[in-house]
Amino acid sequence: MQTSIDKPKTCPVLGIPLAITTYADAVERTRCWAESGGVWAVGAAATHFVTLSKHHAEFREALRDFDMITPDGMPLVWVMNAKGAGMSDRVYGPTLMLHALQQPGIPHFLMGGSEAMLEKLQIKLKERFPGIQIVGAHSPPFGNWPADEDDRIIAKIAASGAKYIWVGLGCPKQELWIARNKKKLPPGVYFAIGAAFPFHSGMVKQAPAWMQKRGLEWLFRLVNEPRRLWKRYLVYNSLFIYHVLRHELKEALNAGD
Repeated sequence: MQTSIDKPKTCPVLGIPLAITTYADAVERTRCWAESGGVWAVGAAATHFVTLSKHHAEFREALRDFDMITPDGMPLVWVMNAKGAGMSDRVYGPTLMLHALQQPGIPHFLMGGSEAMLEKLQIKLKERFPGIQIVGAHSPPFGNWPADEDDRIIAKIAASGAKYIWVGLGCPKQELWIARNKKKLPPGVYFAIGAAFPFHSGMVKQAPAWMQKRGLEWLFRLVNEPRRLWKRYLVYNSLFIYHVLRHELKEALNAGD
């Protein structure tokens, strides 16, 4: 098992270097990072994530500051395996969080969501993981933040002594926040984990395991939250298929030259 602070091997999908990893490897690697004293950024990419990077220059640039981006969606695993990655499963952000929370002796900080959600989340996590060290939580303002909000959050994280910082602001806001502040963040591993907070707090239902395995989680979420998620899944999923097919065709033509 990985015991160094090396970054994982990657396989690019639409230009995004996705980690060839497993839950066990990702947890062990991030634990080593947490103990190293550095600042590390971890993302979890679904199809929306990699497609957005093709159309959002600031987001694409922000991802350069990430040390590991796991394949969060099964379609990404399928594309990676077509390139020889040999992945047996995705490394889904909310599930990665549950694995990481089981690590003993690591203090955690929760950043994002409403105060009510954070309260429910902490209750659920403490019930599920007795002895877990949640040393701080912060619910940032909705919409545009005051100019000093980043500094206030950073000071709160530093004072808490957290080593795993869970950032649940939604994509791309959470990735942009981590990248923008990475040079002044306190040492620790910063996870951009999207829907993990509403899932683990019990405020949003997760898709059944069989739908997740077949890459149909998007359909479950779309049916349950159509007004909020229709663009993400109907538009960006279609764009993902278009970009992948276009990219593969281009590579095939180049190989034939």
